[in-house]
Amino acid sequence: MTGADVPVWTACLVVVLALTGAGFSLVGAIGLVRLRTFYERVHAPTLGATLGMALIVAASILFFSVAEGRLVLRDLLIGVFLTVTTPVTLILLGRAATYRDRAEGNPDAPPDP
Repeated sequence: MTGADVPVWTACLVVVLALTGAGFSLVGAIGLVRLRTFYERVHAPTLGATLGMALIVAASILFFSVAEGRLVLRDLLIGVFLTVTTPVTLILLGRAATYRDRAEGNPDAPPDP
């Protein structure tokens, strides 16, 4: 399968989707470096990675569906796994950090509900 197997409109749309998804992932990674507190740092890459992954998976589905001449949904499995595991990881990291900060008496810890 080569790039010549797909129409130009498909190739352009795939490039736009993939680059936009990569851009969102990059913004999340920059947020990881630039933000100050742990709670801010853990939030930015989660949002960027989730939206970036969705756009990149959409680009992959579009490319392979047009190239193979049938609807190809196998890449959705990647999206489902990442959509489920990324927020769960965020929640677990946030709860562990909150517990640690409260146990150490850190004044920046989120208040008890």
